[in-house]
Amino acid sequence: MKTWLVFFGLLFACVGTHAAETVWQPSAGHLQMSLWPGTPPDMKTMPGPEKTETGAQLLAGKTVTAVSNVSHPTLTVYAPQGKNTGAAVVVIPGGGFEILAIDLEGTEICDWLTARGITCVLLKYRVPSAPYDWHSDSRPHNYQVPTMALEDVQRTMGLVRLHAKAWNIDPHKVGVVGFSAGGFLVAEISTHFGKRLYKPVDEADWESARPDFAMAIYPGHLALESGKLNPNVPVTHDTPPTFVVQAEDDNVDGVQQALTYFAALKAADVPTEMHLYAHGGHAFGVRRTDMPITHWTDLADAWMRTIGVLPR
Repeated sequence: MKTWLVFFGLLFACVGTHAAETVWQPSAGHLQMSLWPGTPPDMKTMPGPEKTETGAQLLAGKTVTAVSNVSHPTLTVYAPQGKNTGAAVVVIPGGGFEILAIDLEGTEICDWLTARGITCVLLKYRVPSAPYDWHSDSRPHNYQVPTMALEDVQRTMGLVRLHAKAWNIDPHKVGVVGFSAGGFLVAEISTHFGKRLYKPVDEADWESARPDFAMAIYPGHLALESGKLNPNVPVTHDTPPTFVVQAEDDNVDGVQQALTYFAALKAADVPTEMHLYAHGGHAFGVRRTDMPITHWTDLADAWMRTIGVLPR
């Protein structure tokens, strides 16, 4: 996690030259709703008010916007463009559980999905979470990590299915895509959907939280130092079909994270497709460069057709 924070710290080194806003809001025309009717469960004190900042450094020719100190999580619905396929994808940005890369791994992902006729549900989940030694075999793993973020994902899955008819969504075609720390949350919701971590609030919490399909893009925190799977993601045959993308030269979370998760999925006989590229580093989102890995969305489109999410 420390390496990840250094990476984004470089992008935000000159953030003072850019105006900072308080609470992130989507552009006009999109439905935004709070996840919880009152105080979210297991809420922890944030170091300050929510803040939205745009870094001065460029990534693939564009700046990156980060949201920090999220205490009031929301979901934002982006309607599909053109013909509605009925599919929906919950988008889970990364940020090391310290911030959310809300454009690079959020709104820009929605642009890709909605152009394919998919409803996008962008999740602004609670950050930061307490620091944790994710890769050590010596630390206890008899608890969910991080609780607040996973609770927000579980709640979002229920809300999407509860409102499926109103949002023109097929409740049997609800998937997730996540990046870096968000990729870890993809693995968590793919393995922790049977029981809510919180006391049910309303009818949304009686809806299924299981994704029908999942995409983990340069996921983190999935392997221990020994190379074993993090016990917080107990893969079983009930884990949904999964698509994984990873660069071998990712020096933030490392290639072992994706390899370990892929091996666990295959061992459990979960339908899985993984694409491993020689170059690409970390945190490229869907921004196109001259590196082949930035065309991964073409492969994801094809995969969604093969599993019946998109029409052939």
